Amino acid sequence: MSSNNNADNTKEVPNNLPLLPVRDMVVFPYMALPLYIGRESSVLAVEKSFSTHRYIFLSTQVEKSDENPKSDSIYRTGTIAKIVRPIRRLSDGRVKILAQGICKAKVKSFSNEDPFFEVEVVQIEELPCLNVSEQSNKLMKECKTLVEEALAHGKILSAGILFDLDSVSNDPGKFSDHLAANLGLKIEDAQCILEEKDPQERLKLVHQFLTTELEVLKLHTTITGAPKDNLTKAQREYFLREQMKAIKNELSGNKSSNSNQQANGQPGAEDTTGYKKRIEDASIPSETKEEVEKQLARLEKMHPDSSEASMIRNYLDWMCDLPWGVSTEDNLDVDKASAILEEDHYDLEKAKERILEFLAVRKLKANLKGPILCFAGPPGVGKTSLGKSIARAMGRKYYRIALGGLKDEAEIRGHRRTYVGAMPGKIIQAVKASGTNNPVIVLDEIDKLGSDFRGDPSAAMLEVLDPQQNHAFKDNFINADFDLSNVLFLATANVLQNIPHALKDRMEIINIPGYTENDKLLIARKHLINQQIENNGINHEQIEFTDEGIKSLIAGYTREAGLRTLEREIGSVCRKVAKLVVSGHKEKVVINSHMIGELMGPPTFIRDERLENDYFGVATGLAWTQVGGEILYIESVAIPGKGTLQLTGQLGDVMKESATAAISYIKSNAEDLDVELDWFNKHDIHIHLPAGAVPKDGPSAGITI
Repeated sequence: MSSNNNADNTKEVPNNLPLLPVRDMVVFPYMALPLYIGRESSVLAVEKSFSTHRYIFLSTQVEKSDENPKSDSIYRTGTIAKIVRPIRRLSDGRVKILAQGICKAKVKSFSNEDPFFEVEVVQIEELPCLNVSEQSNKLMKECKTLVEEALAHGKILSAGILFDLDSVSNDPGKFSDHLAANLGLKIEDAQCILEEKDPQERLKLVHQFLTTELEVLKLHTTITGAPKDNLTKAQREYFLREQMKAIKNELSGNKSSNSNQQANGQPGAEDTTGYKKRIEDASIPSETKEEVEKQLARLEKMHPDSSEASMIRNYLDWMCDLPWGVSTEDNLDVDKASAILEEDHYDLEKAKERILEFLAVRKLKANLKGPILCFAGPPGVGKTSLGKSIARAMGRKYYRIALGGLKDEAEIRGHRRTYVGAMPGKIIQAVKASGTNNPVIVLDEIDKLGSDFRGDPSAAMLEVLDPQQNHAFKDNFINADFDLSNVLFLATANVLQNIPHALKDRMEIINIPGYTENDKLLIARKHLINQQIENNGINHEQIEFTDEGIKSLIAGYTREAGLRTLEREIGSVCRKVAKLVVSGHKEKVVINSHMIGELMGPPTFIRDERLENDYFGVATGLAWTQVGGEILYIESVAIPGKGTLQLTGQLGDVMKESATAAISYIKSNAEDLDVELDWFNKHDIHIHLPAGAVPKDGPSAGITI
């Protein structure tokens, strides 16, 4: 910018301007720079300037970390700038402007501080420099020489800096300001140059700072010069030790030994300060703490970008984040816990009673270890949700681990720290995620654990679920004992036969039976209907379930021991009613057995009815299935033949043996039963169990046969 244009611009500048506090830099006249603005007060100041004369006063704040600077924490001397491009709003909410420095100015007074700063400024007149002295010319030439050397030593400066300096070599003031703006000086040093009015003195200051900067660059190059490729290992180590000695000699002797250690050029030292404090705050046991500190010492000697340093940092993060000494206080109020359990679940009395017993004994004996419980029962009876209810009743944190399909032992015990990406097992992850060392951890579907070439997870669970061993559980990743004895482990299973005997022996099995029709009716009334009405956007003014309708839904559309299908079918009814409401239906829909058939269509299941009359050759038996009990009609007929026994209905070996045993019993007691022995030689016996496509076996129907 020419001096004439600059003079014209300074005449246009008003005395009252919005003030924009900047940080990390000092703005000099003649600078054109982009500014990114995020603070609301600063955005308002920019908008006020742009909507009026586009002039704004830029001054540096004393503390760059101060998010809300006050008037007394802003330098009084700054630069008047003009916004030369329209305001641009960025996607992250900030505002970008391009400002051109005009002239220096000083704050005379603050006319407003809220919602943004407005100040009355006085322009600082530059002292005239009619003839450039010989000393100034010499200093400017030396400055350009120093800039060339700084560029050779790797100093990052703006492109074309030397060309720009040549264009202002006839004005020491502009030369000084332009060079100071590109040196990246400390805020205090740059502000000192900005406040100096005499161009000759300002040039001396810039020359002094530039000389110091070059000395630092030369020292850095001397210290960090890399060893040559052809050096032997011993020569390389000697060279590196000499580098460390050179650094120590350059450091001031009044620093503490800890500060010297961090400045000795050891890679990783910047990380260790935070880790040391975290280790002290983590309440790590003394024997484990020694291993952690050993790994920390290794980290200090490593290059921070090496893969092993990354693994050690990951290890230290885990060790510091584990809740070694953090636990929640148990709610030992048995009555309150009982009320919570009753509120969340219907029935399940045996499981609830066991938890209340644990709380009662815990109240009498504070150091009681948590029991290892296993809830066994058909799907959908509330085993998993019971664990969450128990955690709420006891006032503990809750975490669920899904074990279904798990085949890798490392998922339980963790991976060894031999590669990048190694992690602890799911048990340690659960403890960390819960944030306490006494959470309630639900091991869901423990009977679905598998095994393959990666190991047997069920064998790894033996240590986890043994109260005599889990006080010193050792995960492969952390490689230290962690006390799991305060954790309350709750396992769930559908079929106990799939659980290895050694693992089953470590757990207290609590069988949870399926629900009867009356149980399902009560649970639907208390929980399921209200939940589905809310989930589907309708209300009780629009739908009403009768007991008759719920029973029809249970009998005709569900066949299960649990409640999941019933809940889905209730949701289906609610959705159909929601469709009616949207279509303009105004009256309340009463869900009875007739309405169930109308909404849901023909029943999915037709249950066998009780026989009204007795028939020869037909006996009523009971069959067990995973979804509850069923009535089983066993039919037999005698036909002329040669005494053969025919069995149909896809029967297993145990049921075939029951039929054979029945025939043998009749033959052995023929006289007492008044049966002729030669009758069996003249007749064939055919025993049939209906539903021939369904395999049947077991002793439950043996007595009936």
